[in-house]
Formats: sequence, C-alpha cells, structure tokens
Amino acid sequence: MTGIIKQLFSATGPLALSLDGYTPRQPQIDMAVAVNDALKNSTQLVVEAGTGTGKTFAYLAPALKSKGKTIISTGSKALQEQLYHRDLPQLVKALNASKKTALLKGRANYLCTYRLNQHVAHVPIDDPDVMHQLAMVAKFASETHSGDLADCIGIEEDAKVLPYVNSTADNCLGKECPDFQSCYIRKARLNAAEADVVVINHHLFFADMAVKDSGFAELMPTADAYIFDEAHQLSEIASDYFGESISTKKLVDLINDLRAIYRAEIPDMLQLGKSLNKLETSVADLRLQFGVDGSRGDWREKLSDKLICAALHRVISDLDFVYQVLKLCLERSDKIEHPFERTLAFKGQLERVFDTAQTGFSYWYETTRRYLTVNITPLNVSAKFAQMMKDTGAGFVFTSATLSVDNKLDHFNASLGITPAQSMMVDSPFDYPNQVLLCLPRYLPESHAENMPHAIIKLTLELIKSAKGRCFVLFTSYRMMHLVAEGLTTQMDYPVYMQGQMSKRIILEKFTRHGNAVLLGTASFWEGVDVRGSTLSCVIIDKLPFAAPDDPLLQAKMQDCQMQGKDPFAHIQLPQAVIALKQGVGRLIRDNKDKGVLVICDNRLVTRQYGQVFLKSLPPMRRTRSLEDANTFLKHIN
Repeated sequence: MTGIIKQLFSATGPLALSLDGYTPRQPQIDMAVAVNDALKNSTQLVVEAGTGTGKTFAYLAPALKSKGKTIISTGSKALQEQLYHRDLPQLVKALNASKKTALLKGRANYLCTYRLNQHVAHVPIDDPDVMHQLAMVAKFASETHSGDLADCIGIEEDAKVLPYVNSTADNCLGKECPDFQSCYIRKARLNAAEADVVVINHHLFFADMAVKDSGFAELMPTADAYIFDEAHQLSEIASDYFGESISTKKLVDLINDLRAIYRAEIPDMLQLGKSLNKLETSVADLRLQFGVDGSRGDWREKLSDKLICAALHRVISDLDFVYQVLKLCLERSDKIEHPFERTLAFKGQLERVFDTAQTGFSYWYETTRRYLTVNITPLNVSAKFAQMMKDTGAGFVFTSATLSVDNKLDHFNASLGITPAQSMMVDSPFDYPNQVLLCLPRYLPESHAENMPHAIIKLTLELIKSAKGRCFVLFTSYRMMHLVAEGLTTQMDYPVYMQGQMSKRIILEKFTRHGNAVLLGTASFWEGVDVRGSTLSCVIIDKLPFAAPDDPLLQAKMQDCQMQGKDPFAHIQLPQAVIALKQGVGRLIRDNKDKGVLVICDNRLVTRQYGQVFLKSLPPMRRTRSLEDANTFLKHIN
C-alpha cells in the first residue's frame, strides 16, 4: 500500500496528470505514507506540516484509498466548506475514487422548516431586519435541497433571524415534529451514515461526544479513522464541551418560542403573556448587574455580590412562575409540552450555578452586550480524550501548521493525552530566508506603555506607504485596534477595513478585491485566512499574543499547574502564546511566489529570555531591527 500512495503523488501519478501545476514534494509524500499507516493500523499520528506542504491532499488521498470509514474534522466551517466543495471533488476526480462523501454540520447551520413556518405566520418581533431576513429565508426554503443556511445569500453567520429559522438541541421536536420526514438535519445525518468520507468540524465532533456521554442518540456515525486538521484548536474546544454553559441567550430564545405559541395557539391565556414579560424583564435586569460593556471574570467572586444573587433568584422565581402557568396550559395545546420540559431543565441549570464546590473546574462568567453566560469548564481534558480514543479503537491523525513549541510536540500531545505511534514535523517548502524579512523595530516603547498606540500608528503609516496598502495589522485587543484605527483613517489614502464593520467573509472579499487595502483585525483574523499573491505584502503584529492575565479560565489552569509543582508560565502561558503567534505569522506567506515583511512590535522578543523560544518556533526568516530595511524590502516587491 505504501507503494500505491507514493505512486499517487509521483511525477507520473494521477495527481500530476490531472491537477494543473502539481509537482511532487517529498514532505507531502512522507506525510501521506505516515497517514496511510495510521489509518491501516488504527494508530495515532501527530504531524506538524508547515504552510505549503500540501497537507490537505496528504491526508485526503489515503482517506479515499482506505478500506474503512473516515471522518475528517476541521477547525472552522470555512475550511470545512473548502474541503468538501473544492479539495475533495478535485481529488475524487483525479484518483477516480468510488468513495461516497458527505458534509455534516451542527444543527444550527440547517434550516428548520417547522420554525420558519411558525414565525412567518406570526412574525416574532417588529424588527424590520428580522422581517426582511425572514422573507429571504422563506424564498431560500422553496429552492434549497440541502437546507444549509450558508447557501442562503444575504444571511450572514450572525444574522438576527437565525434563532427563528434554525433549531437547537433544546427546542428541536425530534420525531414529534410534523416536518420530521423532510427535516434537513435528518437527511444530512442519513447521508453521513451512508458515506465513506464525512467532513465535519471540531465543534460538531465534541458536541457529539458530549451527547453520547449523556446517553442520548448520536448525531454522528462512528468511523474507523478520524483525521483532525487545525488540530491546535482541539484542547480549547474540548474544554468547552466537556464542561457546562448556562446562557441567558437560551432563556431569551425559550421566552420567544413560548410567546409565539401563546400568540398563535392560546391568546386568551393572558397570565402566560404577563409571566413571560415579567421573566424577560428579570433576565434583562440580571444582565445589567454586570455593567453595560462586555466582560469576563471569576463567577465565585460574583456570587458574593448580594445584588447579583438577588437578581438571579428573581429570574429563578419568575421562571418557576412561568412553569406553573405552563402546567395549566398543557391540555390547551400539544405544542406546549416540549418548551414545558425545557423550562424545567433550565430552572435546574440556573439553580446549579450556585454550586461551585466541585474541584478540577473553573467557574467563570462572560457577558456580551445582551447576554450573560456562566461556564463550568474542566481544567484538563487529556484523560477524557485519551479514554475516548481508546474506546473507539480507531486510527487518529492530528495535523496543523502550528503544533510545536521550541520544535517539540510535547505540549500538544500532553494537552489531549495523545501517545502517538509516530510524530512528524514536516518543514514548509517555502524559501523563507528569501521570501520574508522579519523586522523587530528598535526604539519602541514597552508593550503596555501609554504612547504605544501612537508608536504603532507612526510605524504602520510608514510601512503602509512602502507597501502601497496591502497590509494586515493584527492586534491582541479590541482597544488597541480601535485606537490605531482612529489614528490611521485620518492620515491615509488607502481603504481601511476593520473587524466588526461587516462579516469576516465580506471584509476579506473587499480587501482582496481592492488590491491595496489595509485590514485591521483581532483573534479571528490570526488564523484561517488565506490571501495569496501581492494583495498582502506586510503583516504587522502589535504585541506577543499572551492571554489576558485576568482571564479566569487561565488563572484557574495556572493555579492547578502550580499545585502540581510545575511552572505555569512555561507550561501554559508561553506555549499558548507561541502557537497563537505562529498562526498570525502564517498569514503572510501562502504561496511559493509570495514575498513580504513581517513586523512584530514587541521588545520582549529581544529583551526577555523567552523571546528566543518564540523566535526558534518561527520559520527561518532573515531578521532586522531596522525599519528602514523593512521599507526598502517592501518598495522592491511592490
């Protein structure tokens, strides 16, 4: 079989014959052989594959040639779409593979026709945006075969209408739904069950694990092998799903669902309408106890605040009253039964947030502009994940461009309890010494200094001028991004796009289309963004991406690490920051013809000992401390 894999990737193989511009790359062949061995022998493999290795084809080809069923999980829905709609069809055609493929997403991504019809008949709120979007989704419903809301033009990932036209595990009626036979989620799951290769994302994988843990029906079929791309995200996502989140957003969704039933089915039940209004007010009051702006912090501390506790008790009391009223309504409408059960379950969840005695967990809260979420998150998921791998008996492949810290994979393996039969670090084929200049500018203030925003604005204006736009400026905080944005937009002729102005997809489209624009972004733009060619010539990073020290989850993990006699900085903070930096750096060179300048505005890379760990973890680039050299390099390539 090894010989067959090598032949696929050879100069005379099917990939070379059918794909334009394909040339054999030894690192890609080595990875494909290792993936094939892991799938055949049901073992664990960890591969860090530098950008440009061609890792996608290196794991897809063995998956299409293997005898068993393979589930491929990606880090984002965007990568999932790309894999399924672009890479897989190309490879299936090139290899003349007979394998059946399927795409499976979480239920929130699919249209629920029952909920759509319910809300079209009784428009839930007087918001013109929601009304307009409902009409767009209704038109989409008459045309779609898959029900995948990503295909609905004009409906973005954060569209206001989504809670009214998709379902959640809480409000799905399952087999009791009148539209069950034509349900898009059901169809997607049946397709996945019949397919040989299924493309999912990490969130769905762990949601499924959590559901299996609770003893309910499975969302996803079992498989002979699992391949995780963008595997560096796994530990953090696993923590979210192995814990518990109690969000007022879900409670507001329940109120909206009950209000729709009340208006349509039992409008004479005035007490129900009044009790829902009262509950809605107490939920809003609870959120206001945390201030206007979004924040996060230690939940245990907040429980010592009498006003917050009183507000929480009011929510529970008002929810209990709604529950009592619903009891009286059960015989009036069969649609009450399901939300009645949800009301009881939610009451139990809210009561549970007072219990913070369990060890091995972090209790923390987060607020957005409208909602409060209380999280109970495990500090370590390695034992649970290791047990899951053992129970399946399947082969596991983990790959990403950013798994190592200081050229070692120990941190990643330990975070998930992986004991790989084989580990590989496959270098990028890009010529980094000639393609990239890394600039660590002299004379910058300390990263937390008051005049730092001014220094970054001055430096960025200079670089943008030399690059003729074509810049990404990546930030570790929204505050710094907004300060710099203010300073740039008033002094520059090039278009500036900032995260939050519109959806990520539209911003990237505008940036690429314009050809000499500047893009300012925070966390979500550090990874999963692929801009090739001269459209992007310079990436500026404001400072080393250490997690905020007041982050409650980080604090809890560091305390736990300390209790084990380890150094929290070396074991937790530093590895996380190194991997995050590698992701940001990876935005610059996406092709062997790309050239550009990388600027990191943080003196600590030079002044602190740990700076060497960061630098050793980056690709081998020429370095300079001179901003003048960086400007000259940019002028030559533009």
